[in-house]
Amino acid sequence: MSFQNLGLNESLQRALADKGYNEATPIQRQAIPPLIQGRDLLGIAQTGTGKTAAFMLPSIQRLVAANEHVRPRACRMLVLAPTRELASQIAQSARDYGRFSKLSIATVFGGTSVSKDRSTLANGVDILVATPGRLIDLIEQRFVTLGDIEILVLDEADQMLDLGFIHALKRIVQLLPKTRQTLFFSATMPKAIRDLADKFLDDPVTVSVTPVASTAERVEQYVTFVQQAEKQALLTIFLKTTEVERVLVFTRTKHGADRVVKLLAANGIASNAIHGNKSQPQRERALAEFKSGRVKIMVATDIAARGIDVSGVSHVINFELPNVAEQYVHRIGRTARAGASGVAIAFCADDEKSYLRDIEKLTKQKIEHRQLPADFVAEGARLKAARAATGVSDTPERVRRDIGNNRQPAHPRATHRARPAGAGASSGAGAPRTVANPATTAGRPAGAGAGQARPAGNGQGRPGGGRGRGGRGRGGGGGGGSRASA
Repeated sequence: MSFQNLGLNESLQRALADKGYNEATPIQRQAIPPLIQGRDLLGIAQTGTGKTAAFMLPSIQRLVAANEHVRPRACRMLVLAPTRELASQIAQSARDYGRFSKLSIATVFGGTSVSKDRSTLANGVDILVATPGRLIDLIEQRFVTLGDIEILVLDEADQMLDLGFIHALKRIVQLLPKTRQTLFFSATMPKAIRDLADKFLDDPVTVSVTPVASTAERVEQYVTFVQQAEKQALLTIFLKTTEVERVLVFTRTKHGADRVVKLLAANGIASNAIHGNKSQPQRERALAEFKSGRVKIMVATDIAARGIDVSGVSHVINFELPNVAEQYVHRIGRTARAGASGVAIAFCADDEKSYLRDIEKLTKQKIEHRQLPADFVAEGARLKAARAATGVSDTPERVRRDIGNNRQPAHPRATHRARPAGAGASSGAGAPRTVANPATTAGRPAGAGAGQARPAGNGQGRPGGGRGRGGRGRGGGGGGGSRASA
């Protein structure tokens, strides 16, 4: 169906023609006519289905037709999104579709200057796209008011709940006028989301397209079974032997993403990481380099699974399988967009096989197994030496522990303190400490260098841990321990 048959005005059709959009997607065909009429809407749809245009086109048309003047610090349409990247993309789409209107459009999210937001909102805006946390901050500082809202859009509602925004959403809705049009979009519809929609919506039209259990038809899917500590070798071999356009690599943790980038760099492969610990300028720079093709590999946590819309992603690699099956569908949906084809590859360790079973049960399809490459053993040995040079541990037990604790692995040459059994419980005279490196100290008492050991209680000892410094030892209390070089 053409956009010309959906009741959109001439200026919107011109904007769509300029972007090369002619045929409406299923969600656009179902959603646009009732939204033009002012109905509330409950949309169940993934990213990549065209839902931004589905809610933005009729909303722009309604705002232009109403021709209301926006007051200072107010807005007429509020779009709430879970991530900065998604908020930026929605705002850009609004500018593209509304290019022939005189509507003002702004976006606010964390990681940017609050004073800049205050200046942006001072005269009021027609369309405001915001993340819930930053919007609450601006409301509390009285930089924005919500009493004039005509249209409210909640996009990716399930992800907002996953990120802990439920209380912020409820607080924001309490500040809105009772009479408004509300549009509610979610990729999944668990009971918590359904209950939230019931509170926000009034006799809504329900639109459901592309059920979450379905994966893109043009995505080739493979899984390779590999030990956790060997995944980096497998990733490096793949990237060096495969022609790719753009590759998204997904990890479960932020530090895991940084680790992958660091080890790829050690092997001469450029990549960027994007996750919640990155500053806004870092995220924008990484995304810009990925979109332009300057850096072809992006390593991301699930913050990017539904928040980044980049065309030309040829491969999605699940470096670590998600522990929520639906997230797999969102991840691989980053490829095979706009009629293109794509490849999705999963690296599955022994402790991730239950996640794989959940994914296959959800998608109702068996993912094809692919064997390890023939040169995997040799490449793994070479990468082990590269990892040692970077100072990142490759011990399988340590890698699994770090993933579970969501932190960087310990430096293999880090110094660790060890206390003998029972030490630390006594007090009084300090037990002598020994250095467990026979090549350098041969078990000498602490402080046996150029200085003399001082017993605890003379004003120099510290209960629980003496230390030798430059040859002058300080005897500790009963908690003293030995120092071993790991």
